Amino acid sequence: MSQAIEIERHRPYLLKFAMLQLRDASAAEDAVQETLLAALQGVQGFAGQSALRTWLVGILKHKIIDHLRRQSREAPLQSSDDEFSLEDLDGLFQSDGHYSESPQSWTSPDEALTQKKFFEALEVCLGALPDKSAKAFMMREVMGMETTDICKALGITSTNCWVLLYRARMALRACLEAGWFGVAKVS
Repeated sequence: MSQAIEIERHRPYLLKFAMLQLRDASAAEDAVQETLLAALQGVQGFAGQSALRTWLVGILKHKIIDHLRRQSREAPLQSSDDEFSLEDLDGLFQSDGHYSESPQSWTSPDEALTQKKFFEALEVCLGALPDKSAKAFMMREVMGMETTDICKALGITSTNCWVLLYRARMALRACLEAGWFGVAKVS
């Protein structure tokens, strides 16, 4: 099989990864196209020390970061009206700060990570997050970016970044409890 065909075979996975991060079909397709082009141009530099998909995802991560940086430089400042407020999470806590209901026990997280249904549930939950919260979460938890880089890419302060990450984690927890663990939560 030719290298170009082998690289192209990973397009659907790369597109799905880019869509989760960018939440825009056109931008995701552009990032994947740039990734595939860069991979084809640099395939001689691929030493095979990792899986081809891992190498391609690494290239894609850089293309996504470049896109987000460009976007934050070009976009006018927006209010965070599309993000949820702290009141959205109040139902999860008692007045003393403790959980109203303890988080569900995750008996085998390693096993769940190998299940396709878990990733489908996670994808649905990520899709329900406000745009900036989802981007911050994906950049931090999936792409492994540092807070300062996330702040630069999204044009936010570090405090705002930590708030977005906290809210995203809490919303994902509630969504996964409802959609994955099957526990209905009160919003």
